[in-house]
Amino acid sequence: MAHFPVLESDMQNFLQLWSEAATTSLGFFWMALWAFILGYLISSLIQVLITRKRMQQAMGKDGPRSILLGTFFGFISSSCSFSALSTTRAIFDKGAGLAPSLAFMLASTNLVIELGMVIAIFLGWQFVVGEYVGGIILILVTWFLIRITRPRRLEAQARRKQDSEQENGDNQDLTWKEKLKSKQSWQNIGQTYVMEWQMVWKDVLIGFTVAGIISAMVPESFFQALFLGSGNEDAANPGFLSVLAQTLIGPVAAFFTFIGSMGNIPLAAVLFGQGVTFAGVMAFIFSDLVVLPVLRINANYYGWKMALYILALMLAAIVFAALTMHYALAFLGLLPDFSSVTAPGEREFFQLNYQFLLNLIFLAINVGLIWLWHRAKYARNKHDHGHEHDHHDHGSPSLTDKVLSVLVVMAIIWLTAGVTLTAL
Repeated sequence: MAHFPVLESDMQNFLQLWSEAATTSLGFFWMALWAFILGYLISSLIQVLITRKRMQQAMGKDGPRSILLGTFFGFISSSCSFSALSTTRAIFDKGAGLAPSLAFMLASTNLVIELGMVIAIFLGWQFVVGEYVGGIILILVTWFLIRITRPRRLEAQARRKQDSEQENGDNQDLTWKEKLKSKQSWQNIGQTYVMEWQMVWKDVLIGFTVAGIISAMVPESFFQALFLGSGNEDAANPGFLSVLAQTLIGPVAAFFTFIGSMGNIPLAAVLFGQGVTFAGVMAFIFSDLVVLPVLRINANYYGWKMALYILALMLAAIVFAALTMHYALAFLGLLPDFSSVTAPGEREFFQLNYQFLLNLIFLAINVGLIWLWHRAKYARNKHDHGHEHDHHDHGSPSLTDKVLSVLVVMAIIWLTAGVTLTAL
């Protein structure tokens, strides 16, 4: 009987953490919602309005001009990793080379103005420099590795996979201005937009659910133990092997805490405050494109061989960029001090601010696109006399799809129960 109060206290603590985890998951998603919708809208517009010939003319296959254009277009369309993947696939599908397509992806997830502002608040100006200069290094290293490895066979296989899937609205006889005036083109845009969400929503749901659980329930000591050499008396002046080890561990830690760059910044501040090196923290921040949900989406887009090749490119570029920025700042005597960073407090996700207004605007756009998809589906079904044609139906679901379906059900139950606990 004497143990019952202890058990009751533990249960109350667990339920409180459960509530916090669910709220955090939904909060992270709320933070990224407008960027999701914008990214998939841009992807749909590119797929429907831009012809393969025009994309090839604009972006090119390779070379400094193509990389510069890919970087510039990525910068002006800054977005979260999921929407960046979708837009990158659309650009690659339209005939742009692999190197400028990946330059676009890296720029749109790393050369982000809002991200730099968040980093400045939580980590300081040195990390802002590391993010932007390091992002450019990521692009250059990736381009260099593609040029020396020459993955022509993989690229051809990925393009064949793209060509095997039906394209909507790529009518070579109409210009993009003419397509904008076409009712059919807008229905194709809505249909493509919904298909993009159908391809990734399970990964998004599971990824953000896990992110909330990790953020609320995993103790900070776990990450301190994960980054070898952090938190001890030598953390302020580590040797090269310690810096290298923590840089290699950065992507591993990001794998366990997939939130996306924006949500990872507060945790990055916690890691740095516990003595993780500048290189280790930068590698952690850079690694939003090398986690399992991103790998799975790339595999759906290009096939597993190309997805693993891109993963290897990203890992090599991340380690090189993080180490380069660390030792460049060390040489200049500008490495930030651990004591200058304060661990972030509790975040309020659902505030009435610019993000709230952006979400409302893009939710309205989302409703409009779904309505266009519904109209396109209704017209297609009417034309086919009620026969449904779902282009995503590829036969019996694989084992991975079955596991994902189970995880989705578990995630929905977890979030629903957690929100209910919050409301009580």
